[in-house]
Parts: sequence; structure tokens; C-alpha cells
Amino acid sequence: MRQILLIRHGETAGNAERIVQKPDIPLSPRGEAQAAALARRLAGDGVAQILSSDLARAVATADRLRAATGAPLAFDPLLQERNFGDVRGTPYDALGFDLFAPDYAPPNGETWEAFHARVDRAWERVRALSAATDGTLAVVTHGLVCRSLAARHLALAEGTLAPERWENTSVTIVDARAPWHVSLLNCIAHLDEAGAAPTRGSAAV
Repeated sequence: MRQILLIRHGETAGNAERIVQKPDIPLSPRGEAQAAALARRLAGDGVAQILSSDLARAVATADRLRAATGAPLAFDPLLQERNFGDVRGTPYDALGFDLFAPDYAPPNGETWEAFHARVDRAWERVRALSAATDGTLAVVTHGLVCRSLAARHLALAEGTLAPERWENTSVTIVDARAPWHVSLLNCIAHLDEAGAAPTRGSAAV
């Protein structure tokens, strides 16, 4: 059965320090360990194609997976995290407002409406690529993208809501056909290894 693996990138210093992330922030040493653990987990799981956000933290995570699986890796900017514009680089504690409020529009960034519309286009690309892939498609992206997809496109188990928090390198397994049933949600079993467990309070994006 064909599957789509929805994966969040590894931890960055911005996650650990609760800073609204800039596009070029790399994985932290802990994030590198998480990405390595993810790659070991999925090395024998039939990943035939990888599609990733082109932001640095997702690229580094996806490249670890490419090295472990030998699957071709492609990038799509539609999978980028929500663009928070001028507030990127600001500590959450210094914002003075709710960054995720439904009516908040970051200066020179994306509104929720624009972000969800972009995620919709990304999902169309994911579905088309999955249909053309003989095997599992791994999609490496960001926390708010995962949340948007889970809340608006995926079929979760009855009584299950889309998580507010998506763990670094979490794996969500999606049936690669409508109605896109989720059989595993936001799983980080591979992070039981020393040095790879998530930092308490890591930011969502």
C-alpha cells in the first residue's frame, strides 16, 4: 500500500530558545542527532521519493533521509513554514501578542488565509507526486504546515484533533489515497535514543 510520510524538520536553536525562526537557521546539534535517528528509523521503510521544503532546517533533515534511503530528493517552496515577515528573529516572550491569533497579520508576512492557500497548493503537489511514485513518498516540512494539513486535509481517527504542537522529526503516516486516513500521528518513537529527545518548550515553527 502506498503511503505518504509527513515529517517535521529537526530541532534548531530557534526552537530550543523559543525565537520566531528565520529562513536560514540550521539544525542544532540536537537537531542533527534527531535527523540521524529519523533516517535510521526510515532506512528500510521503502521510501522511494523525498519532497522537502527548501528552508535550511528542512533541507538538512531531508538530506539525512536521502543518504539513508537512496531516494531522490526534490524541493518545493510551497512547503515552507508560514512567513512571519518582520517578526522573524524575535523571541516569543518579547512579542507582547499572540503570534498565532486568527486575525494576526505579520508585517511583510503571510496572513493565515494566504498561508492556508499556499498549503493547499502544496498538498496538490504532494498528492500528484505520490500518485506518480512507486512506493512511499516522504514529505519534510514544518510544524504549522503539518497542522494545516492535519486539520484541513487529512482524516484523523474519530475524536482526534490536529495537534497544536508538532514534535521535531515527528512522523505521521498517511494512506496515499482519499480520504487520506492517518494511521500514525506525530510519532517520535525514534527519539528515545540518547541526545535526540526534544527540548522541553520547543517553539512550534
